[in-house]
Amino acid sequence: MNSDFQILHKSVLANELIEILNISVGETILDGTINGGGQAEQICKLIGKKGTLIGIDLDKKALKKSEERLKKFSSKKYLVHDNFRNIEEILNNLNIEKVDKMYFDLGLSTDQLEGSERGFSFRREEPLLMTFDENLEDENLTAKDIINTWEEERIADVIFAYGEESMARRIARAIVKEREKEPIKTTSKLADIVEKAVPKNKKRSGLHPARKTFQALRIAVNDELESLKDALRAMENRLSPGGIIALISFHGLEDKIVKNFFKDWQNEGLGKILTKKPISPSNKEIEGNPRASSAKLRAFRKY
Repeated sequence: MNSDFQILHKSVLANELIEILNISVGETILDGTINGGGQAEQICKLIGKKGTLIGIDLDKKALKKSEERLKKFSSKKYLVHDNFRNIEEILNNLNIEKVDKMYFDLGLSTDQLEGSERGFSFRREEPLLMTFDENLEDENLTAKDIINTWEEERIADVIFAYGEESMARRIARAIVKEREKEPIKTTSKLADIVEKAVPKNKKRSGLHPARKTFQALRIAVNDELESLKDALRAMENRLSPGGIIALISFHGLEDKIVKNFFKDWQNEGLGKILTKKPISPSNKEIEGNPRASSAKLRAFRKY
């Protein structure tokens, strides 16, 4: 991975997240998607040497970057290579019962989009993998498996449900037709198939027609929505009284899950939603980082 890519990545809603978490010296903070440690760096400054940071990520390279970035801080730090859906097990292994604050940035970093070589971007020539976990084994599901082995109807269902793509049936039909000629192995090949399958009158200016299909495949490969639900269930159990959970999502499916969990918790008397409406990036932030445009921040305080 080119080291320059980390410089390009910008944390989204960084100031808003820090403000709503209201972090104090000595607190125990869980970063469920630590990535390169940009947000965690600010957290370590706030919690000081008496505080504890738990950083989780499935990307080993991201964890290594975080370790390097955070070594200047005297806070106690645990960097864990795992899926955030396993919060209960992770905290048990660390002998940590409760956490004061938790936050999750559910978006892809610039590193993952542009330099991971795992096929997240439709703008690059890469293997059609789309998995966050670098430890690929035969039983690991990849986007190539879905595209080349699943039935047309099942592919269409995934693209429609996870990508919210109205052209899902048409795209799936084109994929199956092309794979009959030869296996589809690269991101550029898939992007080309999708682009040709989508009618001109359905293409939005400035947006690649393959973006929703790629989103859908990534979600399916990594079981992202179920992972998020598992993590939220664990958060409820492991958050200290008075503690705060904050999540930044980047598409409607994630945001809906977070919104519904928070609403249910509030209705059950477990705490209070801190964001009546999700917090969105300012026009200035979007201008400097167009990828931030779809971000939504929601937060909840436990009683």
